[in-house]
Amino acid sequence: QSAQFLKIIKETCSDQRGKLIIPAFSVGRTQELVSMLDKMETAGKLPHIPVYVDSPLAVNATVVFSSHPECFDNELHEYMLVDDNPFGFNSLTYVRDVEVSKSLNDSKESAIIISSSGMMNAGRVRHHLFNSIDKKNSTILIVGYCSPETPGGRLRNGVEYLRIFGEEKPVRARIETMDSFSAHADRNEMLDFIHNQRGHLKKLFLVHGTFDRQEQFRDFLGERGFRNVEIPELGQEFTLK
Repeated sequence: QSAQFLKIIKETCSDQRGKLIIPAFSVGRTQELVSMLDKMETAGKLPHIPVYVDSPLAVNATVVFSSHPECFDNELHEYMLVDDNPFGFNSLTYVRDVEVSKSLNDSKESAIIISSSGMMNAGRVRHHLFNSIDKKNSTILIVGYCSPETPGGRLRNGVEYLRIFGEEKPVRARIETMDSFSAHADRNEMLDFIHNQRGHLKKLFLVHGTFDRQEQFRDFLGERGFRNVEIPELGQEFTLK
């Protein structure tokens, strides 16, 4: 995963002097990407190019992530012995201001831009897509599931033109996918994600998936020490204390 990601960065940003646009959901996926880039930079592997996280929600979410190191897994805690800020490095800029975001579209510099939304059907990433999709030296890196009818889904399916802001844009940019970043974890990955919370959670809610799968996952978690796993019904309310 890391090797392929670095290869795409070097080919786009160092060799072609283009922009690498990464549509990513603001919570979870963006932080995973930033953490991976941070480790590359610490190891001296990341090319000297600017990296921008262009999403107010992603910026706010990253602040929340950084404020709760007690929730980090052992791997990240070990990395923090080397780098105490796993979500920040010298060439990384978090963008909240809309004018700064607009300036990235006009800039000719090589850069990595991580922006939401992940399926490219809303948010600031659509502006970056509009300005880069027709440039041969640009790359759009898809790192998660995209519904077929969304711009991300259509790009995955190899369309030659994409309608953005009412204009038909030719797809000349390189389209890459890395499904290893997919947000749809299996049950073992979900268990790995929450295992360090075992014994601390008062209640765990399962709100995604079909009911039969939720029941199976509840039993799976119960066998591994997670108690008070709740499957809410539609409209059901809970008071948390």
